[in-house]
Amino acid sequence: MTVPNRTSSLAPARPATTGSDRSRTRFLSGSAPILTSAVLWGTTGTASSLAPASAPSVAIGCAGLTVGGILLLLTSRSARSLPTALTRPERWLLTLGAIAVAGYPVTFYPAVTRAGVAVATVIALGSAPVFAGLLAWATGQGRPTSRWTASTALAVLGCTLLVLGPTLTDDSATMDLAGAALAAGAGLSYAGYALISGRLITRGHPSSAVMGTMFGAAGVLVLPIVLLTDMHWLATTRGATVAAYLALFTVYLAYRLFGYGLRSTPVSVATSLTLAEPAVAAVLGIIVLGERLPTASWCGLATLATGLLVLTTPSEVPPRCGGRCQRVRWFSREEV
Repeated sequence: MTVPNRTSSLAPARPATTGSDRSRTRFLSGSAPILTSAVLWGTTGTASSLAPASAPSVAIGCAGLTVGGILLLLTSRSARSLPTALTRPERWLLTLGAIAVAGYPVTFYPAVTRAGVAVATVIALGSAPVFAGLLAWATGQGRPTSRWTASTALAVLGCTLLVLGPTLTDDSATMDLAGAALAAGAGLSYAGYALISGRLITRGHPSSAVMGTMFGAAGVLVLPIVLLTDMHWLATTRGATVAAYLALFTVYLAYRLFGYGLRSTPVSVATSLTLAEPAVAAVLGIIVLGERLPTASWCGLATLATGLLVLTTPSEVPPRCGGRCQRVRWFSREEV
């Protein structure tokens, strides 16, 4: 007796999934796109150092956000229809997220000017995972697990040793409190828009639309800063190249990947994974700029790598749980 082919008689057969499609799906899920974003962000310092000396630091960051943010908006097909698809509370969340995105370059780059690159970087990046965990806990999205707490503590410690290693033995170094406060504000801004975008994405809204709308609006918000500062540096080949690189790679591509990663990665974990950024910046400083790291910084690099390894190593979960149990182990309502 011949059994009829139900697939051919009832519905057209689905095309088989190719190996390249499966590889792309695996890359766009989990920690891979988050770490790739961190690598791209780690090139920001080296790239901005190649800009003309006359370029104001805050203008460099805002110019990259303006061009990259508007490009994200224009290339996201569902971004225009997103506001109508959102509920009223979600629209307020999206607006608050755009303000938080705009607040990052406004606070971070002045912090760099006042407190220095090392101090501003370690405070902003080191505080972001802590702010993200506390905000997620305060808004009822879960409590940090012991694994997240331990790995994040290792990563923050490693980041501190890596970035501040050259100045740890300098007794004459002083802390600019205003600069430190601005850097902490940058960390809070980053944690805020990461948490908001993650919430909207996990509610089923397309990640490209969420990131495009949020960053496009933020680009418009910081546009006056770019226009009111000296713009002659943008007319030079070097200045235009730096601005284009920052816009295309550290904003457009990096945040599109970051949005993909937030589909399956809790925000608290994502912000911890981005602590890989100073490690990338340090390696580029050695290779491209000829900088040297003291022993404390190398120890910090190893500690940071250990923390990220603990965070990204998959846990053994029952087959029925899939990836969901792993996510609960990162950030759970039951475990502190």
